[in-house]
Amino acid sequence: MKPVVFENVRLIDPASNTDRPGRLLVHDGLIAGTDAPNAEGTPDGADVIDGGGQLVLCPGLVDMRVTIGEPGYEYRETVLSAARAAVAGGITTIAVLPNTSPTIDNPALARLLRARGEETGMIDILPYGALTRDCAGREMAEIGLLAEAGAIAFTDGPHAIADSRMMRQMLTYARGFNALIVQHPEDPSLARGGCATDGELATRLGLPGIPAAAEAILIARDLRLARMTGGRLHFGHVSTAEGLDLIRNAKADGLRVSCDTAPPYFDLNETVIGDFRTYAKLSPPLRTEADRRAVSAALADGTIDAIASDHMPCDADDKRQPFAVAAAGGTGLCTLLAVTLAQVHAGHLGMMEAIGLLTHRPAAVLGSRAGTLAAGMPADLCLFNPDTAWVVRAGDLPGKAQNTPFDGRALEGRVLGTWKKGVRVFGAQAA
Repeated sequence: MKPVVFENVRLIDPASNTDRPGRLLVHDGLIAGTDAPNAEGTPDGADVIDGGGQLVLCPGLVDMRVTIGEPGYEYRETVLSAARAAVAGGITTIAVLPNTSPTIDNPALARLLRARGEETGMIDILPYGALTRDCAGREMAEIGLLAEAGAIAFTDGPHAIADSRMMRQMLTYARGFNALIVQHPEDPSLARGGCATDGELATRLGLPGIPAAAEAILIARDLRLARMTGGRLHFGHVSTAEGLDLIRNAKADGLRVSCDTAPPYFDLNETVIGDFRTYAKLSPPLRTEADRRAVSAALADGTIDAIASDHMPCDADDKRQPFAVAAAGGTGLCTLLAVTLAQVHAGHLGMMEAIGLLTHRPAAVLGSRAGTLAAGMPADLCLFNPDTAWVVRAGDLPGKAQNTPFDGRALEGRVLGTWKKGVRVFGAQAA
């Protein structure tokens, strides 16, 4: 394997609080170290990548909430198509939700998904284990065996654990393994049958509503259970001011709680669905402008621990339905970085904070060693120009699924190259 030298780049590594001009050397697939600009000692025969002083080199992104179709729904997305979409977005590690068919509720499937990620040569797959068998919410899955097989955390994906007693038992049991439980924060009885945030817009469109309080109600319950049990708890795609306030206060009280959000909840609001645009039908649904602003503020103040793509591939037929019956979900792998950078360009986040929310902070939540430029670590790298403008076009995105809520959105920030263990897997020199 030829050495690779990145020259004249802006090195950003939030794990070591690094943000400076410099260069980085890759040898035998590992990060050999970083130097000041124009340092001597380039190895003979090395591939030299010159950033021209304007390109950013950061760790490969870590996406902690991804749905893929394989196994069972390969017509929506395969491991390989998801990998291609991920590296186009600078992502080298993905945590995959267990709501496949069959669900990831046995050790063999967890091992299989890890192996399938390695086979691509492009990404690492960190599988979530199902909390309950078949993600049906009735019987606890074999959490201990799944953890031994490499399950990174435990969740029923887009399905909330509705039964309070069961959730208490799971938090208690998982504590014995120091295992993380990830909850979809939405009271199922309040959300049943709804498809948009309850309010004036949903009423005017004649759409069945989901009260925004459905999120805060379940968060409040689970925080109380976490306090009772001492279990580790994470909330996915938090989208409301009230829910974030509860989490902020719980953190201040010392609870072992964390949360993530997804780009639609800080970049879009509910008005995007105004023409019954099913590409913007998500779960949880898009919120009011006040909630969108609250999510943006929570990114800046540290309440939110990570930004995840919440990638949910859908077939065209899933979306070509009346809004109320169309499938919920949007793709997000290749737009994750650029939409996050919109917060930087708007002055709401610093570049270091934004990259941290996409790299070492989600890695830390999951207990992964990914997301760093430390010497001796695998050279999983993302090279991007933060100022390159482009427009998201459904139909032109990498990967099978094209159901993006950002269709037509003008963005700044484009990935130019992605490396996995020192091999270029996206960009001009990718195989």
